[in-house]
Amino acid sequence: MMLAVLRSTLYMLLQIMITPPYALLTLACFPLSPHNRYRVTSSWTRLMLFLLRVICGLNYRVLGAENIPETPSIVLSKHQSAWETLAFQKIFPPQVWVLKKELLRIPFFGWGLAMTSPIAIDRSSGKAALEQVVEQGRERLKQGFWVVIFPEGTRIAPGKKGKYRIGGAWLATHTDVPVVPVAHNAGEFWGRNSFVKRSGTITVSVGQPIDPAGMEPAELNAKVEAWIEAEVARISRQKIKKSD
Repeated sequence: MMLAVLRSTLYMLLQIMITPPYALLTLACFPLSPHNRYRVTSSWTRLMLFLLRVICGLNYRVLGAENIPETPSIVLSKHQSAWETLAFQKIFPPQVWVLKKELLRIPFFGWGLAMTSPIAIDRSSGKAALEQVVEQGRERLKQGFWVVIFPEGTRIAPGKKGKYRIGGAWLATHTDVPVVPVAHNAGEFWGRNSFVKRSGTITVSVGQPIDPAGMEPAELNAKVEAWIEAEVARISRQKIKKSD
């Protein structure tokens, strides 16, 4: 445990040193196209993943990579950790996220995040937020970006399940764009609000794309939820240990 604390401390110190200049570099890229700005911001992400691997011993594997479509799609994923917000930028093609607008106010991190063309919503605005997701989501998809949404809206501890919000399914049924469901067990290595990153290999499982044609948002949302929750249970590290 002590080694994990020391590794996590070193990782955080390097992150604190690296992030401010990277954020300023990202802001300087504002005149560039959205895709070119994304290339700059995602390079910070790749560096963080490299540091997690060499310092904290935290790696990952992807199951079902062959299920990733060649055309822009909508990723609906389990949300357990800060890790997936980094790794998805390497696993999937250029993307934007649907997120709460408060995140853009975080110094340095939020400034860089704003340069990635996110769909920043006010969750309390109800139907207006859904309309914003559809309007801006359709625009981002036409620009060649994928749209990443965490239906539960916040990080959920392993073994727990939050309410799956309908925004991602709503976007899919209103744009006729496939949904790619994603499950993972990142929270077992880097927990919600946890400082310590445990060494090991995170499993990310990418499901087969779901065509929303002819489906109502609630029906699609329920189908995505059922697959994700069943797959999270299947790949959980605790379950693997019991079977050994």
